[in-house]
Amino acid sequence: MSMQDKLKHLEQRKAEARKGGGEKRIAKQHEKGKLTARERIELLLDKGSFNELDMFVTHRSSDFGLDKQKILGDGVVTGYGTVNGRLTYVFSQDFTVFGGSLSEAHAEKILKVMHLAMKNGAPIVGLNDSGGARIQEGVVSLGGYADIFLQNTLASGVIPQISAIMGPCAGGAVYSPAITDFIFMVDQTSYMFVTGPEVVKTVTHEEVTHEELGGAHTHASKSGVAHFACANELDCIQQIKTLLSFIPQNNVEDPPSIEPTDDPYRQDKELLEIVPDNPNKPYDVKQVIERVVDDGEFFEVHAEYAQNIVVGFARLDGKPVGVVANQPAVLAGCLDIDSSLKGARFIRFCDCFNIPLVTFEDVPGFLPGTTQEFGGIIKHGAKLLYAYCEATVPKITVILRKAYGGAYDVMSSKHVRGDMNFAWPSAEIAVMGPDGAVNIIFRRELAEADDPAAKKAELVAEYREKFANPYIAAARGYIDEVIDPRHTRPKLITALHMLENKRDTNPPKKHGNIPL
Repeated sequence: MSMQDKLKHLEQRKAEARKGGGEKRIAKQHEKGKLTARERIELLLDKGSFNELDMFVTHRSSDFGLDKQKILGDGVVTGYGTVNGRLTYVFSQDFTVFGGSLSEAHAEKILKVMHLAMKNGAPIVGLNDSGGARIQEGVVSLGGYADIFLQNTLASGVIPQISAIMGPCAGGAVYSPAITDFIFMVDQTSYMFVTGPEVVKTVTHEEVTHEELGGAHTHASKSGVAHFACANELDCIQQIKTLLSFIPQNNVEDPPSIEPTDDPYRQDKELLEIVPDNPNKPYDVKQVIERVVDDGEFFEVHAEYAQNIVVGFARLDGKPVGVVANQPAVLAGCLDIDSSLKGARFIRFCDCFNIPLVTFEDVPGFLPGTTQEFGGIIKHGAKLLYAYCEATVPKITVILRKAYGGAYDVMSSKHVRGDMNFAWPSAEIAVMGPDGAVNIIFRRELAEADDPAAKKAELVAEYREKFANPYIAAARGYIDEVIDPRHTRPKLITALHMLENKRDTNPPKKHGNIPL
């Protein structure tokens, strides 16, 4: 056989591998509004940069007639390329081959790119579209899942791990994405659950659809499992690329800077109008964020979940930052179980990957009620506190309005190693709001007053004047500077430059015991 013949044979085998499960199944995939495994990779990676590995791998199973059904690639396309010129590893499950089910060989292909990503310090993106474990292989496929879970865990905090759910992801398969840093889901064509609607109906007699039980919006708004719910696959891949533009390749790199186009010393007089004079009036904290960050661009994470806290990425003078902000427009900005979990997870990601944290604070406290107490607000609120305390990246806080009680401590206060703590003149830093404080401090006077309502109004006004301001905290050095709201952007940028070489460490230990 001449070299020409051998090359021809090679091209034939490559063409066979690229066909996946064949034209009919590809057409079926497209009918569902889904792209094929390779089409997804082409959209994600820079044109012509994809290097495919293990194209000719097949399963090694002979039970249940599988020896007569061997398809090149075995239901997953793996390899590496670049996203915006930066090395990225990828695996993309092929639903047209055995329903994308995971076999021993399929798992080995995924593990190979995971190991390469770890060794070479680059992100890995998993495009999930799978019917789950390949039942015909029994415990061997379960072992494959467990091997992947272990690798996800070891890679956590070393390289960014991103999961896109682009079809079914059920049973044990959900736990690999769950360990990764960010989960993207596609509306109407993807779902995740541990047990499907049929099992739910049998066990609990609840009638529920796939979409209601585990669709993109269920997980993006109710469970918080998904960080992003995307309109379609194109939108999903575009958002993954945007996310990657904010984060470093690995835990020893700094996040990627870009040449800024926005004036670092820009002042914004609109900031004087956003926070209402009436402390009980809500406003949208995203208006503050967008007026302060570069070009008003804020890439929100977990936008549909626990909306009383806002988290996401932005740039200040071209450098990425993680933003955490209380949202007075939802639940008055109170912290509760869900918002504590959301904030803590985001803070820990930023800390893993050297992304400075900017906190905009307006928090009246923790949400009261039996639902919160019985649900464990104490331990869940402690997660947010723990995450801020543990983080050693630069931490800058701006108190916009309320900072009451334990919530003042939690939100990156000076006492939990906040590096720079600013306050607007509208800041109110106290153990509790004037109303509650007066009820406790002046209980006897109010009971004895001829006109309790008038007396209370007078005492509240006195308390507000004395305590509902940033100056007592500033006198103690808990606030580094009370700033004009218009100067917020230049103050943040100057502080970030000052903190560029910050060094802070935690005591030597295997790991802490976060209150899970």
